[in-house]
This record gives sequence, structure tokens and C-alpha cells, in this order.
Amino acid sequence: MSFVEAIILGLVQGLTEFLPISSSAHLRIVGEFLPSATDPGATFTAITQLGTELAVLIYFWGDIKRIIVKWVAALGGRVPKNDPDVRMGWLIIIGSVPIVVAGYLAQEYIRSVFRSLWLVAIVLIVFGILLGLADLFGRRTRELKDLTYPHGLYYGLAQMLALIPGVSRSGATTTMGLALGYTRPAAARYAFLLAIPAVFGSGLYELVQGIGEPSVYGPLETLVATVVAFGVGLAVIAFLMNYISKRSFLPFVIYRLVLGGALLVLLGAGVLQPL
Repeated sequence: MSFVEAIILGLVQGLTEFLPISSSAHLRIVGEFLPSATDPGATFTAITQLGTELAVLIYFWGDIKRIIVKWVAALGGRVPKNDPDVRMGWLIIIGSVPIVVAGYLAQEYIRSVFRSLWLVAIVLIVFGILLGLADLFGRRTRELKDLTYPHGLYYGLAQMLALIPGVSRSGATTTMGLALGYTRPAAARYAFLLAIPAVFGSGLYELVQGIGEPSVYGPLETLVATVVAFGVGLAVIAFLMNYISKRSFLPFVIYRLVLGGALLVLLGAGVLQPL
């Protein structure tokens, strides 16, 4: 059954990582309804996210390769420092600083308090409302070429909040982008690129830390879940980038509110335990 559960959790991770509905919250909730009836854990969550971020690397490989090549060339003076791709490289570095610092300092809370289902339910609702307001009232006139260093830092601060399951990395950063006046595709594109260093760093750190430590799922089950998450995630990225170019985030806002409300009811009725 552990392999079946791993496949299910991999599907959940792949389906929800890039949608603004929080993959870590869904892994946390779905784990409670599987035969093992337990939290998959922060380590399992971080490692399976490596699969979905690999999907980001493949989907945006052209952009990523160009940014890295030009950024390195700019260090040697071979490319102007004001080149858009060089700026994007610095923006990704600057935007990654908040979550790196907070992730290192808040490890104890990430593995305990932050995984309380009460907290998950509340942030699902609160950040769902914020996403809806930003999508409704955001000017949506700015493109990626308009991204400034202060705005990159604001994105980074929003991404930092995703350390709490239920916030959603893509949801928080996209909400910030919409609030700052960026178009939906521009906000989502930078959110995906910004997540790469943080997610890979976190996943590799947890992979090293998890060696030899007891876990709900063993190495093979975790690997299976990661591979499944990669395949599903790649399809979801393509879907989302096409979807938001034409439609609003309202369905995801409604889904967050319904899920958060249902979770509060189940917790209040004692069907689920918060930790």
C-alpha cells in the first residue's frame, strides 16, 4: 500500500504545485485520508517538489539557459549589465534571499507548528481572498521587462510565506505580482522562475538530511512519488500558462475558500486532528 499511497501523493503534488492552491497543504490533507492516515512530512514534501521543479526546468529551459549564459557573461564584462536577461538573473537571486534566510531560521516551525491543519485551513481562506482581490483590482499593465529590483524583493517576501502549507508558493508570488500591476502571465512566469533556486535548494537539503532518518515513506516510495509529480507537473504548467492568458483566477479562489471551510468543519467536528 505504501507504493500506492506514494503514487497518489505524487499525483497530488504534480496537480497542485503550480496551481495557486498549495501543494503542501494538499499533501498534508490527503495524507490524513490514506490508509496510513498520517502527515507525509516536510521532508517527503520537499523532495517530491524536486520532480515538479524539474518540470519547470524543462518547460522554461530556453529562458533559463539564456539567463544563466548572459548572467555569467556579464560578470566577465562580455554582456552589458543592463541586459534584460542579466537583470532577470539578479532579480531571481534577490528574490530568493528571503525564503533562504527564513527557511534556515524557521526549520523547527516548518516541521511542527506550520503543519497544523488549523493554520492550513485559515491561510487557505485568507490567501484565497487576497488572490481574488489582487486578480480583481490589479491593473495588469506591467510585463516582465518592467520588473524592478524592489518588486523582485517583494515577490521574494511573498514566496517566503509559502513555508506555511496552505499559502501556496505560486499563489503568494502571483498574488504579489498582480497587486503590483503585472499581467497574469508575467506574474506567473516570474513566480515559476523564482521558485527554482528555493525549491531545488530545499529539496536537496531535505534529501541529504533525510538519509538514514525514519520516514513514513522509504526512498523507493519517495522516488516513485517524485517521478509521478514530474510527469503530471509538466502537463499542469502547460495548462496553467494557457489558461491564465485568457481567464481569471476566480475558480482557484472559490476552491481555496471551499477547501479551507470544509477543513475547518472537519477539524471542529473532530474528524481530523490538527497535528
